[in-house]
Amino acid sequence: MSRDFYRFSSTLVGFPPSHTRRIRRLERLRMLKTNPNTPWALIVSRAAGILLLLAGIFFAARLCAAQSSASVPNPVPNIFDPQSTPAHTIDHLSKFVLWITAFIFVTVFTLLIYVIVKFRDRASDSTREPAQVYGSTQIELAWTVIPIVIVVVLFLASARVIHAIQDSVKPAGALEVTVIGHQFWWEYRYPSLGIVTANELHIPVSGDRAHPTPTFFQLLSADTDHSFWIPQLAGKTDLIPNHPNQTWVQPDRTGLFLGQCAQYCGTQHAKMLLAVYVDTPEDFAAWVRAQQQSAVNDEKVAEGRRIFESTACINCHAIAGTAANGRFGPDLTHLMSRATIAAGAAPNTHEKLRLWIQNPDAIKPGSLMPAMQLGDSDVDALVKYLETLK
Repeated sequence: MSRDFYRFSSTLVGFPPSHTRRIRRLERLRMLKTNPNTPWALIVSRAAGILLLLAGIFFAARLCAAQSSASVPNPVPNIFDPQSTPAHTIDHLSKFVLWITAFIFVTVFTLLIYVIVKFRDRASDSTREPAQVYGSTQIELAWTVIPIVIVVVLFLASARVIHAIQDSVKPAGALEVTVIGHQFWWEYRYPSLGIVTANELHIPVSGDRAHPTPTFFQLLSADTDHSFWIPQLAGKTDLIPNHPNQTWVQPDRTGLFLGQCAQYCGTQHAKMLLAVYVDTPEDFAAWVRAQQQSAVNDEKVAEGRRIFESTACINCHAIAGTAANGRFGPDLTHLMSRATIAAGAAPNTHEKLRLWIQNPDAIKPGSLMPAMQLGDSDVDALVKYLETLK
């Protein structure tokens, strides 16, 4: 309420305004003495909440920064360890923003603690009012101009990074890969190489800064929204039906880099792993030669091939050199060259492959692959055939 109201009310009851202020002050002091622990309990609870929040942030940062071993990659990619040109650019921007916001955080909390301590309630203050400030041009300019400057700086820095990534010119030696998001797996097409594969992406390292060999991705969706994100290689880019998108990476070193579909796309969104193998130029060339070969035609597993070609398998899957030319499921021409099946949901072993054919829901509940209802002997023959597709 305004001072005029209190002055008016004081006049009505016959008390001077100074006496009314004293009464209000004494009433507040009485309330504090009645329940003296309330303010401290509130302060302690809020401080504990802030500490718990900071501890959670620290734990999440430590988890993301966890190092992986050579044989078992860290399931949580290290977002603080960029290994590609776009990721380096995003990392620099993120740290710039982090330092600015950290400075704001420290400044605000320092001022807050200073005010709490300096202007805390004292028994000696029971008979007087604190200084009343009804306007300050300097303060109002400060809390208006400084935030505007901060927002403008962050906007310009972000716009520069977005322009550098999205409007990058594709060099002549760049590799082109078409990425198609499905429920719930990834399809990769190399138009210039004549290769179609699934779930595990192979690209060459770009070690020479003078002659970079980046990989440019055209991002498409076969059904609903997906999001292509490998934190250590590039930023997050959405795959939207009927709206082609693009991104690119330029890896600094070889290795396995993990990502994840970052846009909810259905029941098995969480089991839609992105596995990117960055190979040396020699290893990548060898992988390309192997992938360009037709499927192995081994007469020892002719029964398994007959079962595959005579069931609904060929409606969804393709195998080069056979009648199978489906496009609803992953290309199986070189199935056994992949480390996992079901988009990273299970290792590519005999037992898991057999279970995947018999009962897909046992590995990936809600997946769109149907159980084929085959007998044990037919499943064994089919698995033996698929295991020759290397």
